[in-house]
Amino acid sequence: MSGLDGDENRVARADGRGDPHLALRALASERDEEIVSASLLRGRREIVIRHAGQRYRLRITANDKLILTK
Repeated sequence: MSGLDGDENRVARADGRGDPHLALRALASERDEEIVSASLLRGRREIVIRHAGQRYRLRITANDKLILTK
């Protein structure tokens, strides 16, 4: 038995090459990728994001917090 389970096992099968632990680390880093809000908003206070056919509004509040609404 390899000692892999859950995501590790799925990644090892999906990747099919190299060390499955390296593939898992790559998957984890993709999940943790950080995007700066300014790069999305580009100077605006509100943007519309389309996801799975639905529209969402991401806006900056008066207290400089982010709020996402449908």
